[in-house]
Amino acid sequence: MKSLWFFEDVNLFRKLCPHKFKAYKSNHDFDAYKKQDYIYFEEDSANKVYLIEKGKVKLGYYNEDGQEIVKAILTRGELFGETAILGESKREEFAQSVENTTSICPISVETMHNLMRDNQTFSFKIYKFLGLRLKKLERRLQLLLFKDTKTRLLEFLHELCTDYGYDCEKTGDKIICHPYTQKDIACLIGTSRPTLNILLNELKEENVIEFSRKKIRIYKTSA
Repeated sequence: MKSLWFFEDVNLFRKLCPHKFKAYKSNHDFDAYKKQDYIYFEEDSANKVYLIEKGKVKLGYYNEDGQEIVKAILTRGELFGETAILGESKREEFAQSVENTTSICPISVETMHNLMRDNQTFSFKIYKFLGLRLKKLERRLQLLLFKDTKTRLLEFLHELCTDYGYDCEKTGDKIICHPYTQKDIACLIGTSRPTLNILLNELKEENVIEFSRKKIRIYKTSA
């Protein structure tokens, strides 16, 4: 199974961006956002979808107690706001830039519908993505509701391995080079950064993993 929080093709931007299609290229500009800038808020009109050219975007909402619930942190090549394609009129989440150099291509729903009607391959990729996203969000909810924090972390590491991992030829260990900060990971598994640090160090002491800022090694005996 591909990552719960990131869909299967990190090069989707190159495949789906309207700049690839001559009829739409001149009508699309990229929007720049700094860290903590909002792309949209809950209850905003849902009339566009967005492709990330560069940077990271956080999707989430606030519960009745005002606590922020993070649904996803997306990176280059990923699509969000996609429920507008299916007829959503108001946003049910917020989208916020996580980095100072985030660049996004906004695409009107009308343009997306035209592209999907005119290009069968494009339409197939969009519907495939929508199905995968729904499955991943359902899986994420199950983890948050029914699994303890350590299990959620181990599941997340497994999914990172699927998306960003490769085998070390000499040892057979799994090496993961990933784009996420510890704060990102803590948000995505529904815990605090101090708790995440404790769990990572526990796994290190148990000889399950070795980790640095952007790299995680999962030892062969634990993979």
